[in-house]
Amino acid sequence: MKNETYLDFCFIRSLAGGLAAEVEKMFTDLFKNQRLNWYLDYKVQDGAEIVVAEVKGMSSWKSEEAVIDHLETNADDSFWKVLQGYQFHVYPAKGCSTCGTR
Repeated sequence: MKNETYLDFCFIRSLAGGLAAEVEKMFTDLFKNQRLNWYLDYKVQDGAEIVVAEVKGMSSWKSEEAVIDHLETNADDSFWKVLQGYQFHVYPAKGCSTCGTR
């Protein structure tokens, strides 16, 4: 069963160019088996690249801890070097009245 998933990330590094493209590639690899979409907000400020990412959709994870476990197992060093903060919410699916699933 898929669960509603909302993930927010903040990535920051010294200005080198291409951070948004790198985050896009990381997300494509990390979330390839989930039904998630993401929006990246990129900006440069005070000599740093900043990407604020909003990820949402349906996933097989049942809790925020399961998301963290997935990231710890699958994310490479480049992900952890630029990650500065995150916030996760996973809401278990309750089924629907039209399909009879509960």
